[in-house]
Amino acid sequence: MAAPARTVKDVSPHEFVKAYAAHLKRSGKMELPHWTDIVKTGTFKELAPYDPDWYYIRAASMARKIYLRGGLGVGAFRRIYGGSKRNGSRPPHFCKSSGSIARHILQQLETMNIVDADPKGGRLITSTGRRDLDQVAGRIVIPQ
Repeated sequence: MAAPARTVKDVSPHEFVKAYAAHLKRSGKMELPHWTDIVKTGTFKELAPYDPDWYYIRAASMARKIYLRGGLGVGAFRRIYGGSKRNGSRPPHFCKSSGSIARHILQQLETMNIVDADPKGGRLITSTGRRDLDQVAGRIVIPQ
């Protein structure tokens, strides 16, 4: 009997995002903007990301979130990737992340035909995108 097909929901989120980010990098279809090495991911951050592949990881994470729950747009991703802004001696407050990064990644995923605009707002995963993500999930080894 063949093993049942694995989907994105069946594998560890951390392992899937790493594997899909590597897949996006290998495919060469996603082009990095020139500012990826100097940009902060939000106004609440003090430094730019240390990982040089952070853009692929964010794109993989966003694709996974759209797969699991469609209809997410730039505003939703600003909330999801937001965090606590340290105000020195004043109390910290929640702050949204960069909308430009989220918008740029969504546009890249649209040109790659992984996501498409939802008529009700936000983005939905396409059938080719769903197949692509499930193939990557199927290659992840689950420890027994």
